[in-house]
Amino acid sequence: MTGHGVGEAELGRGRVLVEVRAVNHRFLDARVKLPVELIEHTGLVEERVRRALHRGRVEVVGRLDGDAFGPPVLDKARARAAFAQLCELRDELRPEEPVPLSLLASIPDLFGGRSQADHDAVRAALEAATDAACEAANAMREREGAALADDLSTHLDAVLAALEGARVRAPEVVDAHRERLRARIARLLADGDVALDSGRLEHEVALFADRADVAEELARLASHCAQMRDLLASEDESAGKRIDFLLQEMSREANTIGSKSADAELSRLVIDMKASISRMREQAQNVL
Repeated sequence: MTGHGVGEAELGRGRVLVEVRAVNHRFLDARVKLPVELIEHTGLVEERVRRALHRGRVEVVGRLDGDAFGPPVLDKARARAAFAQLCELRDELRPEEPVPLSLLASIPDLFGGRSQADHDAVRAALEAATDAACEAANAMREREGAALADDLSTHLDAVLAALEGARVRAPEVVDAHRERLRARIARLLADGDVALDSGRLEHEVALFADRADVAEELARLASHCAQMRDLLASEDESAGKRIDFLLQEMSREANTIGSKSADAELSRLVIDMKASISRMREQAQNVL
């Protein structure tokens, strides 16, 4: 299932924003992209995402808005020491050569050094923004999951309606076959003196009834439907695989019933069953 959420937290005179996009995936695959100012906290953000989201291909993007870190801070002591050493080197090599201040720009770590308090504030802001984004993504997933469960439940109702119709129709198929067989034999013997052997007729009907008996398949299909109903009502996030397995079994039973059917009405009911199960299998791919 898909999910999207945005979280934000104040930092300095600006904000930290975290956006989470999640699509369906049977495992958790989290990818975090942060701006260079925050990149050292990538592991922290990924850990928070893994706590909140258990499945899905998740893309997490962070950004800074406004003056989150304030103006750059010059480490004056480090700058003075560096300039003094440059002047000493100038006096040793070329005493008359001036030392431009622009050389200090090439020395790393003269600007931007943050205190531990600043570091802790960034972590706290990132945690708050990430948690809020994950919460919003989960809320969207829950809404989609509820809608998906309703849709699956509607199709399951259609399967159960066709199943009930098949339960009623199945015993009638044998009686209808007996009458058709009796009428056919009567027509063949209409011009002769041979009497109808009722014992032979009942034997043929019994053979047909055995071949066309779908009581066991109907009972198993009803059991699968009951289990499916329980799974749709549960809040278990790992139910996707069991739903898929049950749908495979439901499809198998419907196919068997169809292969045994020698009746147009029963065949129509089986087609309705299979159509609804097929729609359920398509939707179930969103929860695997």
